[in-house]
Amino acid sequence: MNTSTKRLSNGRISVEIAALGAELQTLTTADGKSWLWNGDAAFWTGRSPILFPIVGKAPDNRIRIDGTPYDMAQHGFARRSQFTLATSTDTLCRYELAASEATRAVYPFEFLLSVEYALDDNRLTVSAEVENRDTRIMPFGFGFHPAFLWPLPGAEGKPHRVVLDNGAEPELVRLQEGLVDEGRLPSPFTQGELTLDHGMFDADAMIFPEGAGNGLVYGAEEGPALNFSFDNLPNIALWSKPGTDPAPPFLCIEPWHGTAADVGSSGELSERPYSTLLPPGQTSRFAWSVELPA
Repeated sequence: MNTSTKRLSNGRISVEIAALGAELQTLTTADGKSWLWNGDAAFWTGRSPILFPIVGKAPDNRIRIDGTPYDMAQHGFARRSQFTLATSTDTLCRYELAASEATRAVYPFEFLLSVEYALDDNRLTVSAEVENRDTRIMPFGFGFHPAFLWPLPGAEGKPHRVVLDNGAEPELVRLQEGLVDEGRLPSPFTQGELTLDHGMFDADAMIFPEGAGNGLVYGAEEGPALNFSFDNLPNIALWSKPGTDPAPPFLCIEPWHGTAADVGSSGELSERPYSTLLPPGQTSRFAWSVELPA
């Protein structure tokens, strides 16, 4: 865990957030149960990275802005950046990342990225604002990447499901060497329900570019459940690291506004699927929340 962390607690739930990446590190309830993945390096060191200014990969790890190439690692630089703690109470904190010499070298815009964590009863809300402080339209993708235990505490050996609030059967897309394959596949959901199996991730993430709605439930049959809601995050992905034995004990529930580049694309950031094109002086907001078992 990053040594610079902020702890929030309201007596029902508590969280810890690292200044590195403004990343959620722990999510626990008053009964001592932990719900967030612990970052075990044997599987995946991430816990809940913030994805900006891209989601996923770029062709040859290089984006283009108005034709000019810039090196850009998968999921962007925010998750590897040191944020500044701007606001802090017992139940709320806000971290900020402003443009710097390092960010301008790979993303030539003036911006402010703010990430806020807030506790209310048994709900955690994570919101982010991207402010364009530049003089031109700023293209970007943004996403959240939280990982939760699978199985959930107290639900060992029970089937786990993802149930969409809207009952939909959204089409599935897959990745080809980290880029989005244009082919749409039949939905793995049946009337909004999907029973999870680790084999589903042998081909990497399951991505639902549209139609998954603004909320879902992740839980065990006859067991605990987590209730999620999403704001301004139209793309949903489910991921667990493939190819490990034993299977990794976590599930990422990833709400995005933007996806990886398409196979065969130029890498132009403004042309990536679902990119935000933010005018100068404007701010975009994104948020997710999770309600934990009472």
